[in-house]
Amino acid sequence: MSASKLNLIAYLYSTDKPTDQFEVTDVPSDIISSIKFASSGRKFLASSWDRYVYVYHITESGASLAQKIQHRAPVLDAVWGEDEDVIYSGGLDWDVRRIDLKTSEQTVISSHSAAAHALAFSKDHQILISSSWDSTINIHHTSTSPENRHLSTLKLRQKPFSISLSKTKLVVAMASRALDVYSLESFVEAATTSKPSAENPFLVFEPWQKRESSLKFQTRAVACMPNDQGYASSSIEGRVAVEWFDPSAESQAKKYAFKCHRQPASDGSGIDIVYPVNALAFHPVHGTFASGGGDGFVAVWDGITKRRIRQYQRFPASIAGLDFSSDGKYLVIAVSPGFEDGKEGEGAGEVRIFVRELNESETKPKAAKE
Repeated sequence: MSASKLNLIAYLYSTDKPTDQFEVTDVPSDIISSIKFASSGRKFLASSWDRYVYVYHITESGASLAQKIQHRAPVLDAVWGEDEDVIYSGGLDWDVRRIDLKTSEQTVISSHSAAAHALAFSKDHQILISSSWDSTINIHHTSTSPENRHLSTLKLRQKPFSISLSKTKLVVAMASRALDVYSLESFVEAATTSKPSAENPFLVFEPWQKRESSLKFQTRAVACMPNDQGYASSSIEGRVAVEWFDPSAESQAKKYAFKCHRQPASDGSGIDIVYPVNALAFHPVHGTFASGGGDGFVAVWDGITKRRIRQYQRFPASIAGLDFSSDGKYLVIAVSPGFEDGKEGEGAGEVRIFVRELNESETKPKAAKE
């Protein structure tokens, strides 16, 4: 097979029926902005434009709402912190907040000059990273006292759209197809030793790599591989790219992009309707990844052999978020109206959350064809 075709070969599996899947009750009343599992794999949170963060527990009978935390403005992202009693959130009020789930106490640990739209937490380095539409990143050292948690601010070369952490890297996908890769250890060291001033408030630190996205249109999401070898990114134009960190010619020759989340038009014209790929998530055990699109489909891919392993049944609206549990046993799927059909204001009641209990065949790589 020629690598220049840049397409995945799909296995001819029938679409799965939701036999091992259940729907969550007490879901947000507005669009879900993010969904994340806790490290135990039995709790997950969802942030929403309805100004709440929701915390759910998975039980033998399904999933139940354990807690909901109100904010002043729509919440654009939330992540788990040092343990399962702490979460961090960011939103349209520009603030980054630490929330103690035991007491429901909220503490503002930093503020941007525009929406704080994406967060990432590193347990290895005990840092929280927040990115904002003001084209900055704030670095917070969470093991210090509250007044010392905001270490420094990095000015980005473009507006960020998505961020992701691996064990040693931070990937920032931005406007104009720009993508920066930072060495996390060097990044944290620079943030810790920097001394910002009124004249020079920003951290001076160069990325380990400056890249241009392999995708032709705006990046929608980025997710790092669990083996710390590379990342996948997706665009608004129904494509996913898979790339490796290693700058050697041999490794860079392996990168590719492929079309996905495209559906034939209902008028029989033979034209495909192209949907954005809104969400990406890697399986923590097998290293395969799931993509969720505006077409309402979730697919699982083997990025090494370039095959689609599985596609699930169509969900009732656009896929807003995905995440695997830490043991790979569950996949949580957030569904929200994406208005891809141009009918904003319609489709009330389509905000839903599904949890799928996975069997190994759904996410395990398949042997490459000879």
